Amino acid sequence: MKPRHLLFASAVAAASFGCNSNTTEGTVATTEAVAADSLQQKLDAYTTVRLTADLGHLSANEKKMIPLLIEASDIMNKLFWYEAYGNSDSLLAALDNEAAKQYTRINYGPWDRLNNNEPFIPGVGPKPEGANFYPEDMTKEEFEQANLPGKDSQYTFVRRDGNGKLITVPYHVQFKEEVQRAADLLKQAAKLAGDPGLQKYLNLRAEALLTDNYQPSDLAWMDMKNNKIDIVIGPIETYEDKLLGNKAAHEAYVLVKDMEWSERLAKYAAFLPELQRGLPVPDKYKAETPGTDSDLNAYDVIYYAGDSNAGSKTIAINLPNDEEVQLKKGTRRLQLKNAMRAKFEKIMVPIADELIVEDQEKYVTFDAFFANTMFHEVAHGLGIKNTVNNKGTVREALKEQASALEEGKADILGLYMITQLHEKGELEGDLKEYYTTFLAGIFRSVRFGAASAHGKANMVRFNFFEENGAFERDAQTGKYRVNYDKMREAMNKLSEKILTLQGNGDYAGVAALLDKQGQISPQLQTSLNRLTEANIPVDIVFEQGTEVLGL
Repeated sequence: MKPRHLLFASAVAAASFGCNSNTTEGTVATTEAVAADSLQQKLDAYTTVRLTADLGHLSANEKKMIPLLIEASDIMNKLFWYEAYGNSDSLLAALDNEAAKQYTRINYGPWDRLNNNEPFIPGVGPKPEGANFYPEDMTKEEFEQANLPGKDSQYTFVRRDGNGKLITVPYHVQFKEEVQRAADLLKQAAKLAGDPGLQKYLNLRAEALLTDNYQPSDLAWMDMKNNKIDIVIGPIETYEDKLLGNKAAHEAYVLVKDMEWSERLAKYAAFLPELQRGLPVPDKYKAETPGTDSDLNAYDVIYYAGDSNAGSKTIAINLPNDEEVQLKKGTRRLQLKNAMRAKFEKIMVPIADELIVEDQEKYVTFDAFFANTMFHEVAHGLGIKNTVNNKGTVREALKEQASALEEGKADILGLYMITQLHEKGELEGDLKEYYTTFLAGIFRSVRFGAASAHGKANMVRFNFFEENGAFERDAQTGKYRVNYDKMREAMNKLSEKILTLQGNGDYAGVAALLDKQGQISPQLQTSLNRLTEANIPVDIVFEQGTEVLGL
């Protein structure tokens, strides 16, 4: 089979944005203008943010670490390009339109991540469900029937040999030169690290890139407590693999810890076991005990790369994903405060003005947005990681459906946690702020489209809440009003449904839920169109790097 990028290059040469050799000069100009205008509209869905942070509290050596960590992170861009598409150089070289190149870089390929991965370049077909992790012509059935060592690893590519037989290629073999360079940079940074925990983690993470054995570095990352600088780097999330939901994609974040905000958050992790026991499901679905070493911290993010930088940008992190590490140590929840504030001011506030009724608009606040996002990440630690009926882990049982349902669980249990902690007097503010901001947040996230696990989860929740009367839409103004009592009832009902589906490893049940509820209704689309017409951006892109930081 001819590689996708070669097919694309041929198509561009023939199509030239929809023109052929018989078109008149005037028609060519008009067609190109239409293409450019369409791409410019897509670019306008993103607003640009300079990614900066206060580095004044860092030592001289910590400041020297940052360029090394950014350089290592930038290598993740190249690796993710390969995983998401293939050869980026041939793709970008075939484009003679700057808007097309810019939008392609935002999406790490020619498919629009905010529009269900629809192709936006002529000559490009649908995005393969398995991205570039598997042969494009491989089916699920062929994969499942193959007796192939390492095929279920999150860190192998599946390829065909010269005879067409499936083989596996480990990441550290495919990317030998790149991971060696990234590992060297992490080791250089480790020599500058004043914190012993950070030094240990950087050295172990460097080794992990060279071996694909990430658990020792995950455990070391969980043990870090006093570091001011942090980096998340490597193959981590499996969202890009929509065929089987198994292969991890490379990404990176370089982070500076906000010590003051982190102190404010530290107390909440201690409530996890108590909140787990109170979940609105039978005991067997909450039998596991969350790890007690879970951390809540606030950071300013100063560099995104790879998967985390593609399309819509992450504003909070909950890691590691390794179920064994989670049960032993818990997870760390990192709130990316500067990116979060940028999204709130540039996106959430305008959305509330457009779609929330006037007397409830005042309840949309940054503190509630921060808390909803934070407890979403904390809620990933609730429920269970292993099915109750010996189907293995929830992730293994639900396959490519696992990510969307897990994000839905985290959203709804995050709101459950807020409600419980507020009633205990452990959380300040009016509960109406959290609920109203939660609804405004659905409008923000649902615009990411069904190609995003977060977007699909938001559609499910919006439709479920609407069916259960958690909010109603004013027919005259087109704005929404929260019914706070019914929202709470719907929250408990959906929590029970999702936790039960996960615990049972009910693949068919999850597919039915996502098929029924994971769609945008005509009425919701009308509301989303209002946001587009009001020129409210969907997400953000960054000016970032050492120059922006003044280093």
